[in-house]
Amino acid sequence: MSAARKSPLAMSVFFPCYNEEANVERTTQAALKTCERLFDDYEIIIVNDGSRDRTAEIADRLAAENPRVRAVHNQPNRGYGGALARGFREARKDYIFYTDGDGQFDFEEMERILPLLDSHEIVSCYRLDRQDPLPRKLNAALWGTLVRALFGLRLRDIDCAFKIYPRRFIDEIELRSTGALIDTEMLAKATRLGYSIAQAGVHHYPRTAGQQTGANLRVVLRAFRELFRLYGHIRSTGRRPAARHAAGAV
Repeated sequence: MSAARKSPLAMSVFFPCYNEEANVERTTQAALKTCERLFDDYEIIIVNDGSRDRTAEIADRLAAENPRVRAVHNQPNRGYGGALARGFREARKDYIFYTDGDGQFDFEEMERILPLLDSHEIVSCYRLDRQDPLPRKLNAALWGTLVRALFGLRLRDIDCAFKIYPRRFIDEIELRSTGALIDTEMLAKATRLGYSIAQAGVHHYPRTAGQQTGANLRVVLRAFRELFRLYGHIRSTGRRPAARHAAGAV
């Protein structure tokens, strides 16, 4: 995509970081490189979620060096859902893309999914050849089966951190989840409100630095507690007519 063919969309890009001092600068520079090529109007938001290493210091330096970058800080740590909710609240553009701050996705794949917004309102990607340890993949498969059954979601990879939402959807809902269930909450509410969701595969790469936290027992137990609270909440809300487009995969 040449400079003359940049997307007309105004895009907020954000990623949560918890103890990602080894990744935050590399991830931010990758985001800047891609966004500069794809968009005229964009911003990049680093959400430091109460990190105890040098993530906050590095994020503030990156923001000081480039006016396109902002650093916001949760203090104390609010968990994955709290970090995502902060990013959505801080976003100022018409569309919001988010991914993780650990560098396991390639920002360049945004170019391939942007055309899906011509026919759908949300893009929710799925991981191709997921690069996680086998126990984590098995847990994710079981979890995905459960939440798809509970909420009627016809999506391949609910928790994949490579999504685009319109700002108007974020303004319309109240986010309740503070943990890993936030992806399920958002997609369940989007489906119930009649938003059309496109799916696309994106490549997933091994983590090269830092440490994953999503699979520890405390996070898992918290997710199950939130799951049943969310189920009751979603069931009690109204439903709009079906989305204009089915959740198609490409």
